[in-house]
Amino acid sequence: MTESRVQSEGFSVAHATGGDWKELTEACLLALGKSVKESNLGFVYVSDSLDEDLHMILKRLKEATRIHDWVGTIGFGVCVSGAEFFDMPAMALMVGMVPPENFCILPTIRPGDRDLPLEVLEWARKHHPVFGIIHADPRVPGLEKIFSRIQGQTHSFLVGGMTASRGSMDQIAGDVTDGGVSGILFGSDIGVATGLTQGCSPIGSLHRVSRGRDNIILALDGQPAFEVFKEDIGELLARDLSKINGYVHAALPVIGSDTGDYVVRNLLGVYPEKGWVSIGERIAAGDQVMFVRRDGAAAKADLEKMVSEVKARAGRLPRAAFYFTCVARGPNLFGPSSAELATISKILGEDVPLIGFFANGEISNSRLYGYTGILAIIHLSVFLSP
Repeated sequence: MTESRVQSEGFSVAHATGGDWKELTEACLLALGKSVKESNLGFVYVSDSLDEDLHMILKRLKEATRIHDWVGTIGFGVCVSGAEFFDMPAMALMVGMVPPENFCILPTIRPGDRDLPLEVLEWARKHHPVFGIIHADPRVPGLEKIFSRIQGQTHSFLVGGMTASRGSMDQIAGDVTDGGVSGILFGSDIGVATGLTQGCSPIGSLHRVSRGRDNIILALDGQPAFEVFKEDIGELLARDLSKINGYVHAALPVIGSDTGDYVVRNLLGVYPEKGWVSIGERIAAGDQVMFVRRDGAAAKADLEKMVSEVKARAGRLPRAAFYFTCVARGPNLFGPSSAELATISKILGEDVPLIGFFANGEISNSRLYGYTGILAIIHLSVFLSP
């Protein structure tokens, strides 16, 4: 079993791998040391091999630390400063002292909930939240509507990820929960800078949907959709369409974005005989779409650019960082030896506590993304030193 700890002024993070839930929990607590006794807020992410143990993990954390407010979820892997642990038993904990008036736990918001809980709305009116970290149950329909509802009623910029598990889809927001969206909101005294990095790069120009039905693109730019798709991907791939699986995807531009942002959706099928292409998103005439490919080299360059820009915008030494990355990234895109997280720590600083997880979809500004990495840096002096 391995364990480690990184500490800054305000936050500490620890991780442990290679044991059962009891061993990992105790190892993390031991690594955090006295900082847990001087903290009032905690984050916990576990790999999905521990999905059935989340209730016991949270119970033990509350008993050992006296920290009441915990936030977290399950992923296919966990992220910490400079390291990633994918598809193995792993746990990451972050603790810190934040003035109690500067954060509010967001309990589970479900599809039928028109308004947020009264206590959350009252807190938001007093403390004007600007930022929130949320986790979502991927089984729940209409998640983006829930994100928009939270953002609209609290005026918070939301980042986070969808739970990724082959078992239970639990989240933690004070207590263990599921079936919706939960997390934490931070008040306006909290300084934060965020960024998004893409894992796919365009392979053709932007097209306009001429005809579409549900998630099937019938025609692009007045031509059969498959003919346009075939021209974009090139002759080599067009001769063997089996090679596009997991490699070529569709992307929809974000309306109003001044940075050329786009959301990636999976290709669900191509139909040469009918000239159709189906994607993982409803589509209609007039929508815009382009085709993209997974590209490790371009993804690494974009990651380096994003981290550098977010660090510059933060303008001071970060106190803590959160990173939510796609399950298709990490070792699947950047290779072994924690290359993705090592790249972040090299730029951000190896002494900056960072925590996160490999998600089943990433959340930024109330939108659901795929194949991306979302970084949030906390950089405010309002945090109290442990």
